[in-house]
Amino acid sequence: MNRTALSLGLVVALVSVSLLAQSPAAGVMPGRWTLDPAKSTYVPGPVPKSQVATLTAVDNGIRTVADRVEADGSKTHFEWTGTFDGKDNPVVGDPNRDAVSVRKLDAYTLEITNKKAGKVTTTIRAVYAKDGKSRVETTTGTNTAGQSVRNVTVWTKS
Repeated sequence: MNRTALSLGLVVALVSVSLLAQSPAAGVMPGRWTLDPAKSTYVPGPVPKSQVATLTAVDNGIRTVADRVEADGSKTHFEWTGTFDGKDNPVVGDPNRDAVSVRKLDAYTLEITNKKAGKVTTTIRAVYAKDGKSRVETTTGTNTAGQSVRNVTVWTKS
């Protein structure tokens, strides 16, 4: 076997290993996710009646489109696309935030920092199950009303 063929084989092997190492995350994050209000806790509250979020993989990031029915029955639709570089990205439609920055901590964990008018309000740690069927998000910080927040939300992929 000549050096060119050996070098090409080594490059193909390294690229394949790299792609296989990334493939679990590509399979667990995107999809249609439904909030389970009964298993979720909201401090200070109240718990929304429902929420569905569709996550789509984008180049080095994730796009979120969500519809939430608040506890009082009002509806909120919001959208954002975040890249895994920690830079701010705009949020449209969410009265509690106007920007997010996203960091991928590992293949199954995201850290999302929420901002309103340039000020950090809350941080979400989203942990996806390895089987891709559920995720748990822990939100901590201070909401726009100045209240301390500690929400733990449970989601299932539908």
